[in-house]
Amino acid sequence: MELTLLGTGAPTGLPRPDCPCATCATARGTHARAATALLVDNALLLDLTPGAALAAARAGHSLGGVRQVLLTHPHDGPPVELPPGLPRAGRVPDGQELTLISGHRVRAVAMDSPGTGYEVTSAEGNRLLYLPPGGAPAGDSGGARPYDMVVMDAVRRPDALAGLRMRGAVDATTDVVAVHLDHDVPAGAEAERRLAAFGARVVPDGTTLVVGAYREVPDVPRRTLVLGGARSGKSVEAERRLAGFPDVVYVATGGRRDGDREWAERIGLHRERRPGSWRTEETCELAPLLAEHGPPLLIDCLALWLTDAMDRVGAWDDEKWASGGQQALRERTAELVGAVRATRRTVVVVSNEVGSGIVPASAGSRRFRDELGRLNAAFASECEQVLLVVAGQALVLR
Repeated sequence: MELTLLGTGAPTGLPRPDCPCATCATARGTHARAATALLVDNALLLDLTPGAALAAARAGHSLGGVRQVLLTHPHDGPPVELPPGLPRAGRVPDGQELTLISGHRVRAVAMDSPGTGYEVTSAEGNRLLYLPPGGAPAGDSGGARPYDMVVMDAVRRPDALAGLRMRGAVDATTDVVAVHLDHDVPAGAEAERRLAAFGARVVPDGTTLVVGAYREVPDVPRRTLVLGGARSGKSVEAERRLAGFPDVVYVATGGRRDGDREWAERIGLHRERRPGSWRTEETCELAPLLAEHGPPLLIDCLALWLTDAMDRVGAWDDEKWASGGQQALRERTAELVGAVRATRRTVVVVSNEVGSGIVPASAGSRRFRDELGRLNAAFASECEQVLLVVAGQALVLR
């Protein structure tokens, strides 16, 4: 089954008309995107958008052989002119199946928002799932085996991808292509990086893909370290990297601080951002978690883990530090680094970058700064990917 993406943008396109934002200003050339529309085997058109015939011609195809036009969502704006000879567009009722003369079977999938998703099966048995903007399947979707390709709004609805993974409709071999791209994600390499973090990719308008053909899916790093200063956006970046996966275990190393209202507010904001399916564990015993088999871990953060570790060995006291505390801390950090090296779980770890500021006034504070720098460096050496977040912008260090 051959799929041509006539457009990959949001319903208003990218750049948006008359929008002065930075993303729209840089969405030029191959980064400019028409409203999403899919041409399947030159016989089925999913979503009719302005300029569809011209877009098909630019991609080396024609709409002359299209026998069915299906819409996935309400289309705002002026009416779209129907190209000559093209069948009238319609929608299939949720749950019903349509068989085309070309041999394709199309089943309508109910959504949790206005719109309809379509599961398309070719005569050879290849399976495609196409979801409307902002939509996720409302119930069970999939079948006896995972889809070969899923085309969806992966930027705004990573939870929909997580749900498909949970139900077995998407696995490591499924080609997940992001469409309905709007200006809520930077254009170019940054969009590609964010999507690749949870196993999706983006392609230019006019790209033709073969559903079911072997290809290397984006390589999701198994171990990632996210560094950054205070309020840099490092926790948001870490959470974003696992947003497309179900059953994530969020490991909070800060614990509770009874009577500290400001700390409680911080914890509350973090919890509100996280998907409801994620489970939280409050612990600094990280090595056993890393040794277990299970869903991905998000550890936030190493700086608080180190504070606890230094408390345990009396590192704030010069005499205790010199008489065995330093060696005890080295052993505990070595245990953690070894556990990261040996883990088979997907792990995203957050840590503070504190070595770029002023020199702390006290010996204990300088000790903490130095030990955190050493811990970050040792941890980074065991990770496939290391990011530094500055002012909400993630810089790939490895």
